[in-house]
Amino acid sequence: MAEDMKTLEEDFRQQNKSCFVLGASGETGRLLLRELVERNIFSRITLIGRRQLTLEGKAYESLTQEVVDFEKLDDYAAAFQGHDIGYCCLGTTRAKAGTDGFFRVDHDYVLKSAELAKAGGCSQFHLESSRGADKNSNFLYLKVKGQVEAEIEALGFERYAIYRPGVLLVDRQESRPGEWLARKFFSAVSAVCSTSMSIPIQVVARAMASNTLRRPEQKTEILENNALSVLGKSTEK
Repeated sequence: MAEDMKTLEEDFRQQNKSCFVLGASGETGRLLLRELVERNIFSRITLIGRRQLTLEGKAYESLTQEVVDFEKLDDYAAAFQGHDIGYCCLGTTRAKAGTDGFFRVDHDYVLKSAELAKAGGCSQFHLESSRGADKNSNFLYLKVKGQVEAEIEALGFERYAIYRPGVLLVDRQESRPGEWLARKFFSAVSAVCSTSMSIPIQVVARAMASNTLRRPEQKTEILENNALSVLGKSTEK
């Protein structure tokens, strides 16, 4: 698998593609950015966010950063133009942003970004969603995730990849006690056996980067937690 991935990386690198990353200040986005930079598969990487990020290391010096107001994204349409591939790792929680704030970030910001990217010539869109996402769900979180998945699919990207990780195994500083305990529990379980309920966050980031290199048969693909785990772990360094 490692040799095959190296070949895919080289073939992809020669295509001279560019990408943008939304949510690079968050957990998955930060690790995804590191994967993309270390693999050096893009000729240009642009970060789109609400603030400038401080990134240490020579490898990050060539990155472009576009600071936008997500409440007025139409005013920043130029930031979404000229990219081949878009990655979206935007997301918040009801606990942090409230119900209205959660919907604005996880639905409105995500969908508008996808619309501007499509209008700007982007051919591929890679969305971090959630295990159990379902537009018909009775749970707000899963319902919103499912709604935005479907609405982005309707935009008609040439390729659309949806990633549905389970509980992300990472120590989030802002976690509520219940979330922290859940992560500790699933970390202990995953140490002795695989689980469809959880996944280390670095495995998700690695799987997203690796999947970009592949050529799926269908325009829309959904990678559930188990598929993410297999792909991400198979390409460990």
